Amino acid sequence: MVPIIASNTPDVSLTPRGKHYACGSIAAFTNIMVTFPIQKVLFRQQLHGVRAREAVGQLQRDGMRNLYRGLLPPLLQKTTTVAIMFGLYEDFSHVLLDQLSTGSGIPELVTRSFAAALAGTAEAALMPFERVQTLLQDHRHHGRFHNTAHTFRTLLSEYGVKECYRGLVPVLIRNGPSNMLFFGLRGPIKEQLPEASSRAGHLVNDFVCGGVLGAALGIMFYPLNVVKSRAQSQVGGAFRPCGEVLMTVWRERGGSVAMLFRGAHLNYHRSLLSWGIINATYELLLKVF
Repeated sequence: MVPIIASNTPDVSLTPRGKHYACGSIAAFTNIMVTFPIQKVLFRQQLHGVRAREAVGQLQRDGMRNLYRGLLPPLLQKTTTVAIMFGLYEDFSHVLLDQLSTGSGIPELVTRSFAAALAGTAEAALMPFERVQTLLQDHRHHGRFHNTAHTFRTLLSEYGVKECYRGLVPVLIRNGPSNMLFFGLRGPIKEQLPEASSRAGHLVNDFVCGGVLGAALGIMFYPLNVVKSRAQSQVGGAFRPCGEVLMTVWRERGGSVAMLFRGAHLNYHRSLLSWGIINATYELLLKVF
């Protein structure tokens, strides 16, 4: 038996593993509150292939009361998925490094890449929040779905759990590889930046590192997000293969690569800001906790 030592001072500090989940969640919350309006403009471009000015015009016509419509699903999803992303990556890394790397000859980079892919796959379990966000942001469904709870009730009662996971394949294809690249390149990129000598300097470096990676990965996987948005905007009916949805969008946009990437420039700047905020806030909180 391990003796229990009483103490008059309660220990409110986070466990070494638990702090990665908490820091990731708070970092995501900060990011969502800042960038949600930009995400809505981007979503309209992905869904309808319109220019940024027209997407902004759609939001203006919807009115200020609808600007943060659909906020709760991404807030719940992102605060949880980013916590999972950082937390499970650390947990899987510790487990795999202990089990595989010791005397196995497997490089640490391979082990950590596998841990990142596992964490990304686990994030997909919370995809229903992304699904509901899509429906609430699509103005064609404003009259049918009132809020997050109503949307979930409608999907579950009328179509079942499976409907909540419409668009799962592009999410799975996106999450694993993007996590591997993010965690694999985060350190090397930061090493190339000027050495920081203060907390502010480290904050800037972490923002730049996270922002550059997020922006690059956002461009790389942008077509998958277009496919996801198109698939998730449908309610009911057959589940179409990922490739079929992509070809439908491709034909509708005249077989133009530029049209397929419509909104990518805004996604680049949003990702630059979002992942800069997430990475800088996460690293700052790790030092605070």
